[in-house]
Amino acid sequence: MSEIPARAKEPTESTESEGPSADAPLGDAVWQSSPPGSIYDYIKVASFSIGPDGLVDQWSLRAEQLLGIRAEDAVGTDPIEAFIDPDLRERGQRKMTEILDGREWTGVVPFRTPDEADGTGRQETGRQPGERRGRRGLAEVYVMPTRTEDGEKAAVCIVVDVRVLRSIETDLAASQAIFGQSPFGFLLIDPDLRVRRANQRFASIFGGTPDDHRGKGVHDYLPRAEADRVSATLRRVLETGDSLTDMHVTGFVPGSEERRHWSVNLYRVHSGSGRPIGVAWLGTDITARRQAAREAANARRNLALLNEAGARIGNSLDLETTARELLDVVVPGFCDLATVDLYQGLLVGDQSPPGLADGSAELRRVAFSSAVSDAPFHGTGERVKLGSVHHYPFNSPCADALRTARPRSVPAEDGGLVQSTLAVPMVAHDTVVGLVQFARTKGSEPFGERDRDLAVELAARAAVCIDNARLYRREHERALILQRSLLPPGDPEASGLDIACRYLPGNAATGRASEVGGDWFDVIELPGHRTALVVGDVMGRGLRAAVAMGELRTAVRTLAQLDLEPAEVLSQLDEIARGLGAPGGVQQATRAARRPREADLSEVYLATCVYAVYDSVTRRCTFANAGHLPPVLVEPGESALMLDVPPGLPLGVGGEPFEEVEVELPEGALLALYTDGLVESRDHPLDEGLQAFVGALTDPAQPLEDVCDQVLNTLDSHHGEDDIALLMARVQGLPSDSVGDWTLPREPRSVGRAREYARAQLLAWDMEPLVDTTELLVSELVTNALRYGEGEIRLRLLLDRTLVCEVWDSGLVQPRRRRARDTDEGGRGLQLVGLLSAAWGSRRTPRGKTVWFELPLPGADTQLTDPAEALLSLF
Repeated sequence: MSEIPARAKEPTESTESEGPSADAPLGDAVWQSSPPGSIYDYIKVASFSIGPDGLVDQWSLRAEQLLGIRAEDAVGTDPIEAFIDPDLRERGQRKMTEILDGREWTGVVPFRTPDEADGTGRQETGRQPGERRGRRGLAEVYVMPTRTEDGEKAAVCIVVDVRVLRSIETDLAASQAIFGQSPFGFLLIDPDLRVRRANQRFASIFGGTPDDHRGKGVHDYLPRAEADRVSATLRRVLETGDSLTDMHVTGFVPGSEERRHWSVNLYRVHSGSGRPIGVAWLGTDITARRQAAREAANARRNLALLNEAGARIGNSLDLETTARELLDVVVPGFCDLATVDLYQGLLVGDQSPPGLADGSAELRRVAFSSAVSDAPFHGTGERVKLGSVHHYPFNSPCADALRTARPRSVPAEDGGLVQSTLAVPMVAHDTVVGLVQFARTKGSEPFGERDRDLAVELAARAAVCIDNARLYRREHERALILQRSLLPPGDPEASGLDIACRYLPGNAATGRASEVGGDWFDVIELPGHRTALVVGDVMGRGLRAAVAMGELRTAVRTLAQLDLEPAEVLSQLDEIARGLGAPGGVQQATRAARRPREADLSEVYLATCVYAVYDSVTRRCTFANAGHLPPVLVEPGESALMLDVPPGLPLGVGGEPFEEVEVELPEGALLALYTDGLVESRDHPLDEGLQAFVGALTDPAQPLEDVCDQVLNTLDSHHGEDDIALLMARVQGLPSDSVGDWTLPREPRSVGRAREYARAQLLAWDMEPLVDTTELLVSELVTNALRYGEGEIRLRLLLDRTLVCEVWDSGLVQPRRRRARDTDEGGRGLQLVGLLSAAWGSRRTPRGKTVWFELPLPGADTQLTDPAEALLSLF
């Protein structure tokens, strides 16, 4: 039996080699020992030899480790008798005979070690004789016939544990399944960063077969910059062993210009002994996912822009400000440059619909914004400055966009900075109000369809806000015109009063949505040189509030001419106010007056009002208040104070009577009536404003105009959000020598005495041209008082800007004017009064009634009617 060559020394840490180098001779490479990590580290091959006698004559160290039997125990034994179960020995002996006859054999052989107590085959202490505890297992045996030096037949046996082989087979099958059947691109890259192996998925993307990619590097697949980045990453993974997940790689598939994106996972691969042998590359195509993510990001950006537009655009009811708010949203979030042009007609208040059929409609550039320095944007190729008025040529894309109300792309200028421009019409309620241009400069992504849709939506939102601002401006101007037309023109005049007034609409400069309110004031002359002072405020804003204010003011003047008491005036006005907010007008007011106090107040306009009647003869003023702020009085040499007038309920609530307060006003006293806009604001409470107002009236002796200006300047920080109405009056009572007052008994000769008193008083006043007319009319009124009145008769003449004659009696029956027939002897007295006087009337008093007439003072512009001619005209 020939000797088997000595077993090569098994590699250890001290003999590890990294494999043959490129410069090593071929012989050195062949005879170099296998480095750790070779296939033998996994299989663990053992060997022994059998001599011609069928006994073991050599036993390797690996056999000792695998089978757990020492060489001295194995050599010289029959392997069939020593390791095979008795029931299999007969078959084993036949196989051994065949092998020794020179037949090669491979198969799985069950084996049993004699004893596995300590892995050496030695008998354990305490074991009973004949008791065996060998380890059982399966071994895959490769038997190769050989001959000894003497030419006798022998055999060499290679033994591998079946469990190890099956594990390797399973791992290989799993590896092949994962590598070959994976839907991801799989590469094994060696330490030289070359492809050692590629799977079919990778080959199907980049072409060829998997073998065609062996030996290629990343520079064969990726652009240079990207390949350098990936190579550096592969070296880092190979050196550090740190895995890398979801690395994004961008490149092109051969034969296609479409940019592709991959997500790559990298991890270092080791041999069985732990030696790095390369990097595993697992890649998946995420181009579609990146596109979807990009679209989702764009959608989120668009939604964010729309949300921001909804929050920031339209906060101010100003056209130019709204246009700038739009550009603040879109630059730079949506585009790099943008402009807004609005029709000039809309900006100047022209309500005619704009047209562009002939290209002549003018626009004004109201807003411009740029995120690029030194980058003017002028869309049509011509520079259009901010604020300038211009029009687009008929055949230009911008003109076409305005005509068709559809967005249009504007061609980029050669050599210009702008590469993509959208001209989007601003459409609100089917009306084009202007044009907005969005532009992106070179280096930005051109506008796509989604961008076009977003631009249309942004322009539409801004257009609605601009149109609302336009409508608000129109309503505001109309309401202001209406309100001013309903207020007294200039500074009104009144007997016994020096009057100054101010009306200031809500100031839009405060930055809040200011609208015209329902504040008003009025000065109404009453018979007997009396004056009604009125200040009111309709709750609410806008055109409807202004209209309601006009209706209430008209009602106040009508009720004042009836010469009703202040409390009664407010009671009648309360019923009227309850019907202003509902259809039906006066009829609705009548029904509202019958409702209980808990009626639906949403159908009415609520208003506050203070109504005062001043008598210049007695200098007494009677106040009635309907929920308004108290009047302020400043007496000479005294501090200002608020009069204690019961406030009552606002007009329109109903159900409660109004109280009256009579106050005697000293000569030179200052009376102030006002609305809450003067003393109340969001930043200043009412009490603070009232105290500031009272404190501002420090020098009432100065001219009233100066007093009004001082008050407004002092309280400037308190107003501006609401309308302000301020009415100030300085008391100047009628002098006593301008009043003639007589009491007449109830007898016929009192008529003559009345004429005498009147003649003497007029001559004393140097009013001789009025003597004849006054005597005739006084005679008529005193005669009527004797015939139809009761009690004593009182005659009073008042001289101021006109002459007023009053006849008082205790009767309650009011005189009624009627047309006398030709056959009637009487009934023409009041007709005569109406012909000769400038005005006449009758009013109730607490003790009866007063009939009066008024004559203008003689002057160059006054023509008095001849009493004789008036008498002749009655017959």
